[in-house]
Parts: sequence; C-alpha cells; structure tokens
Amino acid sequence: MAATAQPFVDGLAAHVLRYQQCTGCGRAQHLARTACAWCGSVQLQWRDASGHGKVVAASVVTRAPSDAFRALAPYTLVLVELAEGSRVMGHADAGTSIGDAVAAGYFMHGGRTLLRFRAASG
Repeated sequence: MAATAQPFVDGLAAHVLRYQQCTGCGRAQHLARTACAWCGSVQLQWRDASGHGKVVAASVVTRAPSDAFRALAPYTLVLVELAEGSRVMGHADAGTSIGDAVAAGYFMHGGRTLLRFRAASG
C-alpha cells in the first residue's frame, strides 16, 4: 500500500471514513493522491467524512475475484457519492440499489477493516 493512502486505512481501522480536500479549490477526492485531481494543487488535507451519501452505482458479485472473498459471495458492491462530494466504493447490504440513501459501517474480513454501507435512518 502506498504511504499516501495510510490516513484512509488508519481511519477505517478506527471506524472513520476519510477523504482528501484541496485547500486550493475546495474539492473533495477519495482516492489518495499527491495532488488535486481538479486543479493540481499539492495543498491537500485529510478530513473525516460524515459517512452519509447516496448510491450512484451498484453491482452484485456472484463470483469472487479471489479466494479471500469467496466466503462473502454473493455480495453487493456500491459506489457512493458522499455528502462531502467525493465518491467511494464499498460493500453494502443485499438489496441496496441506485438512489438509496446510505450510511457507512464497517466489518472485519481477513484481518482488514472494510466499508459496508447500510440504509440511512431517518
């Protein structure tokens, strides 16, 4: 894993979803980068996300990509646009679909903390 992503991984372990925000243009980005994807500024800060968002894509995985995930299949993966503006991929409860309001949750698998989105309450 790249050192650039360590704050995100450390956040997951502490059950905190993190993203980068550019202090130049104010845009949020999820994938850890050394520069802003929009303006190129290297002035990035890690921030804690609310964990709330809306599902913009969903897929049910029936054939796991590796032995490590075979025990989970079938499972749902979603792309969520967070309230802060960045997008992040994670697991989701079965039946989660595009347009659903969700909140981040976490689960352990293979010694790692992974994201699992659930229907948002309220």
